[in-house]
Amino acid sequence: MSAAHDIGLLLSDVDGTLVSNNKVLTAQAIAAAKSLGAAGIGFALTSARPPFGMRHVVAALGVTLPIAGFNGGLIVDSDGTVLERYPIDPQIAREAVKVVQDCGLDLWVYTETDWIVSDVHGPITAREAWIIDMDAHARPLTDADLDAAYKIVGVSNDHDKLTTVQERLTERFGDKVSATSSSTHFVDITHPRANKGAVVHFLADRLNIPATRIATIGDMANDVLMFEQSGFAIAMGNATPEVQARADVVTDTNEANGWATAVRRYLLPSAPDSAPGAAHQVETSQ
Repeated sequence: MSAAHDIGLLLSDVDGTLVSNNKVLTAQAIAAAKSLGAAGIGFALTSARPPFGMRHVVAALGVTLPIAGFNGGLIVDSDGTVLERYPIDPQIAREAVKVVQDCGLDLWVYTETDWIVSDVHGPITAREAWIIDMDAHARPLTDADLDAAYKIVGVSNDHDKLTTVQERLTERFGDKVSATSSSTHFVDITHPRANKGAVVHFLADRLNIPATRIATIGDMANDVLMFEQSGFAIAMGNATPEVQARADVVTDTNEANGWATAVRRYLLPSAPDSAPGAAHQVETSQ
């Protein structure tokens, strides 16, 4: 397929997709985002990050449509007004924490305003804090934390451990939770409606646009659900073969301006195939 037709909205993942591995928005990405607006195509963001952790991207690109953080667990307007919230059932949160700990993974718990971790000095924790510009707190979890948890994360460099946790969560809770991978280091546990496929339908209803007119772009397993619910799905070149196989087309990697290329090639087919030169770039994690 050379291009998508009659697309009215692009819903984009952030990490591994819109930004580089160093969390930079390139000039090409900024120009492509502006081209969407000029063409009358809306632009919305969804991410495993908390909404707060996307604010630099939102500001740099002038995003005005809803922002879906925690994979859709907390959806806010561009001014921060909460539109939808789906915290995890408190009892399930307690049991999920035990599964993660029993499997020997580091544990992160996000509430709307706090981030509690088992190892504040972990190398992955430090990088995540830099990405979302949020301080992690290593302290005992309280009942209040687990009563208000939006995302629980199992963290490890051991792929087998991550797979085991995901399998155990699915066996234990079935469709009572969403357990997906947002990174090669993470298993994200959220409310079952906190998934990117549900974000597609939230935007369709709120903006009065058929889901078939929504394009989606991403790179990880948690993006497949939005691929399945949208009219046109674009996988990044850095996505795994399994994720790429679930998309309509595959663009270049995030390190090779694949997001901007996809906008020009598939959503703006009449635009020239070259974007303005890299006159500047924006750090999105500081």
